[in-house]
Amino acid sequence: MNKKAAKDTGKAGAKAAKAPAQKTIALNKRAKHEYHLEEKVEAGLALQGWELKAIRAGRANIGESYAIVKDGELFLFGAQITPLISASTHVIADAHRTRKLLLHRREIDTLVGRVQRDGYTLVPTALYWKGNKIKAELALARGKQTHDKREASKERDWNREKQRVMRRHNKDA
Repeated sequence: MNKKAAKDTGKAGAKAAKAPAQKTIALNKRAKHEYHLEEKVEAGLALQGWELKAIRAGRANIGESYAIVKDGELFLFGAQITPLISASTHVIADAHRTRKLLLHRREIDTLVGRVQRDGYTLVPTALYWKGNKIKAELALARGKQTHDKREASKERDWNREKQRVMRRHNKDA
């Protein structure tokens, strides 16, 4: 009887130890190259049913997207969610429709202020699952000049070369 009780608590302990994993849906890798990313914010997305099914099938792309301010609200513009072939016949699926971003009023006000006054751009850097909801990671960004991009590329190459030298040195020791 004690063995069974020990097994039951072991299973419950194992379930409790597992943290809910955040599964990434789509990344905007170009954002780090094109912009100086400063502050990141998590926002919910208002989606339709067919969009959720398409995202589960891996048909989301945020490479060309950005957030715009319209009437004191934030919208995700330019994100592509390609509809499935088996999408419902009574719903007209638009792959590039503008989707509303869900944030608290105070967060919206601070972001709108930073965008309008300070000249920042809101760029989505990632889409991911959080529980059973889809979240978008937005970053306040400033555009990079071409010389900034070259400098970042040189620094990245130098760090990679440093790592190679360090690995080679450690193998010899």
